[in-house]
Amino acid sequence: MFEAFGVSSPFDPTFHYVTSPIFSPVLDALRLLFAVYTFTTTTVTLALSQDPDSYLSYFTDLTYIGLVAYFCASGIQAVALVLLDRESYPLQTWPRVLQLLHVLLHSTIIVLPIIVTAVFWSLLASSATFETPYSTWTNVSQHVMNTTFVLFEILFTHSGPSSWTHLIPLLLILACYLGVAYITRCVVLSLVKDVCLLRWRVSLRYGRFEDHSESGAEALEEWQELAAPKDVLASEARRSLLARMPRCHLTRSFFVLYRLAERVSQRS
Repeated sequence: MFEAFGVSSPFDPTFHYVTSPIFSPVLDALRLLFAVYTFTTTTVTLALSQDPDSYLSYFTDLTYIGLVAYFCASGIQAVALVLLDRESYPLQTWPRVLQLLHVLLHSTIIVLPIIVTAVFWSLLASSATFETPYSTWTNVSQHVMNTTFVLFEILFTHSGPSSWTHLIPLLLILACYLGVAYITRCVVLSLVKDVCLLRWRVSLRYGRFEDHSESGAEALEEWQELAAPKDVLASEARRSLLARMPRCHLTRSFFVLYRLAERVSQRS
């Protein structure tokens, strides 16, 4: 199976993944420089993001994190080759699973960033792309420099073309990305919201909610960006909350079980 995905035994005997026809003496330094730059870009864009909760929902950010991981890993392997007098490097002796993961990571970073660049400049770029110095830097870094790094790996290293079998995990990654927006938006945020909602409902059910100003419900309504009335009794709020069902199937099933248990307790 490993051979089918381009993982030979012994692994990389000619040092293709850690040498260059032009930059071999400084390949390790260049890869570590790219790793520092991509890591800095990722850190700054995440720290200054207006919506950090959805950071991992964007394919641009995911592929850029892949670049960070690859240049860190490949740079360290290239440094190790120099320290070991160019006789070997650690990845050659590591388990074959790790060798496979490194090879697949290499395939992702030479394919996916090019897709990101093509889609962004053909469909998503607008007048706001270069509106401020910060937006100019981030867009150039994430949608121009990413492909530049990829072309460096393709043209100036000995890494050969990826195996055709790598299309399978690449297509799987693209297919899985289609569900990322649902996972980050619906499941995660809805679970947090509905747990808070459930806690407030339980407090109403067992008489532990003494404040009838609807502060809890109002906070939950603000989360959903809906205007909540200010002077509603807790009983009225409770009935409206009982009638509301969450959109996610997982939390909807959880609330159905809760309401069934509530009815059983009332009858007993």
